[in-house]
Amino acid sequence: MRYIKFFFIFFIINYFSFAQRQNPESFLTHRVKKNESLESLTKKYELTENEIIFYNPLIQKIGLKKRMILKIPIYNNQNLDTKSFDSNEYKIHEVRSKETKWRLAYENQTTIKVIDSLNPEIINGLKIGQKIRLPISKVKLKVPEKDSAYNYYKVLPKEGYYRIEKKLGVNQFVLDSLNPNIKNTGIKEGMILKVPLKNSGEMIVKNDLLIDRINLIDSISKTSKVKLALFLPFKANDIILDSLEQTKSLLIDRNLHTISLDFLRGTKFAIQTASNNGISVDLTVFDTQNDILIINDLLKSNDLSKFNVIVGPLITSNFDFLTSNRELINIPKISPLSINDVYLRKNVYQSVPRKDFLRNKMIKFLEKKLDSTQNILLVADSTNRKIEDELKKKFPYSLVLRPEKEDYLLPELLDSLLIDSVPNKVILESESFPLIASVISQMNAQNNSNRNVQLYTTYRGNAYETENISNKVMGGINFTYPTFYKKLPLENLTDFQDDYIDFYGKLPNKESTRAYDLILDVILRIAFKEKLKRSVDIGETQYIENRFFYDKTENESYTNRAFYILQHSGYDIMEIKDWEDETDISN
Repeated sequence: MRYIKFFFIFFIINYFSFAQRQNPESFLTHRVKKNESLESLTKKYELTENEIIFYNPLIQKIGLKKRMILKIPIYNNQNLDTKSFDSNEYKIHEVRSKETKWRLAYENQTTIKVIDSLNPEIINGLKIGQKIRLPISKVKLKVPEKDSAYNYYKVLPKEGYYRIEKKLGVNQFVLDSLNPNIKNTGIKEGMILKVPLKNSGEMIVKNDLLIDRINLIDSISKTSKVKLALFLPFKANDIILDSLEQTKSLLIDRNLHTISLDFLRGTKFAIQTASNNGISVDLTVFDTQNDILIINDLLKSNDLSKFNVIVGPLITSNFDFLTSNRELINIPKISPLSINDVYLRKNVYQSVPRKDFLRNKMIKFLEKKLDSTQNILLVADSTNRKIEDELKKKFPYSLVLRPEKEDYLLPELLDSLLIDSVPNKVILESESFPLIASVISQMNAQNNSNRNVQLYTTYRGNAYETENISNKVMGGINFTYPTFYKKLPLENLTDFQDDYIDFYGKLPNKESTRAYDLILDVILRIAFKEKLKRSVDIGETQYIENRFFYDKTENESYTNRAFYILQHSGYDIMEIKDWEDETDISN
C-alpha cells in the first residue's frame, strides 16, 4: 500500500509538471549502457528525468540498471528537420559512433554517391567526430537501433525492380509500400531500400545492410589445376573382404570407417563440380588407419611438397602430429571435421569454428536479446560451472537452477521459478543427453498460453544429434543456439543432393555434405587466388550447409569464423539475422 500510495503521488505531480507538453507521437526503445545515468539520458533525448521515470516506473522501484530496456517518448516537434529539400544546400553533421554512410543516406533520403560527392574525404570511410555535409531533406527517416522486421539494401548500378526481385525475392508492390519515395524518383544507384527481413536471398547481413557474398565459381576466369592430398582413417586392413557379414556389420555402425567413406563420397562430388567448371583436380587419398606410426610412414615414403593443400587427418591428435612435420610448414593443412581445437601452427586451417568462438558469439547475441524485464534461468551441470559463472556476470539478475544428480531437474522447483507474467528465458549448458532431454521435456510441459518459455544454449554439442529429440519438441520452446552448419530443408534439394540420391539412393549425410562444401571451397579458393592464403581476403563464402570466413590468427594460422545462430520454430529451423555483431561497416 505504501508503494502504491507513493507511486500515485509521483504520477499526479509529474503529470502536471509536463501536462502542457503534447502526447508523444511515438516511442523508441533504449537499452541502458554501462555508466549511463538519468542525467546523461536527459541530455541525449532532451527530456526531463521525470518524463523518463513517468514512462519507465521500474526505475523508481529498482533504479537505473545496465541493459534495462526503456521507453523513450518522441514528440512531433522533436528531432525533425522542417527545411525543404534543395540539392544545392546542405547541413553540417558530426559523425557519431557506429554511424555508417548507408544509414545516413537512408535517414536523409539521399544516396551514398551524393554523400561522397559532398564529402570526397569520406570515400574510404567515416571517422567518429568527423564533420560532414549532408543534403537537407524535408522529412528525416530513422533506422531503428535494432530493426527486427527489416533489412536494408543498397541499389547497385543498372538495377531495377526486376533484378532486385530476382536477387532478393521482393516484388515491386512490397518495395513501393516500404519505400514510398521511389514512386516519384524511381530506383537509383546507391539508393538504400528497406526490405522485409525474410527477403535476404543468399546475401550476408552486416549491421542490417545486405552485402553480396562472393561466388567463387563465377569469379574463376581461367582453367586451373589443383593437387589435393586427403588423409582419412579408413583402416582398410581391418576389413576382411571375404567375410561379407563382418563387413556389413562394420559399415552399419557410425565409426571412422563410415565417416571416412562418407567424406570421400562428398569429396568426389566436389571434384566433379570443379571439373564441370574448368578446374582439374588431382586427388591422392592416404589411409592413416588412425595410427600415428602409419602417418609417420606415409610422410617418409611420399613427397607431399607437390600438393597445393592437405586435408586431414580427421582426428585432432593425428592432425597435430602431421602438422608438426617441418617439411610441410609451407603447405596449407586443413582440419576438416574436428570440433576440438587443433594446434595453430603456420599454414594450419581450422575449418570448424572453435567452440569458444561460437560460445562468445552466442553470449553477444544473448546480451542483445535478454534484459532485466525477463525472467532468466541458468541451468548448468558440474562440467559447465565456468560458463555458468560467466553468464551470471553478464546477467546478474538471473537465477541459477542446478540439476539433481547431474541429469535431472526437480519439476516442483522449476515450476516455482518460472513466472506467468513475463517471458521466461532458460539458458542450458550441458553436453549430457539425460539432462538435455529432461530440460527440454519439462520446458515443453511448462510452456502454455499463460506461461511463455524459451530455451537457449551457448554451445550445441553432439548430445543433441539424436532422433530422440524431434524438431517439433524443439520448436515448441523456440530452441536457439550457435552452430557452424545449417541443414537445408528437404524441399530445397540442390544439384549435389539430387546427383547423390541418383548415385547412392539416399540423401547425403552431414559428413558427405561437409566434405562437398569444404573441398569445393578449398579448390575454388586455390583456383581463384593460386594460393590458399591469398584467398583469405575475399570474404565469406557459402555452399550447401557450411560457410567459410578464414581469419588469420596466431603463428600465421587461420580459423573459420563463419557461423549461424539458428532457432527452432514449429517444425522449421530458421537463421536469426536481425541482430548486430560488433563488426561495423563504414560504407
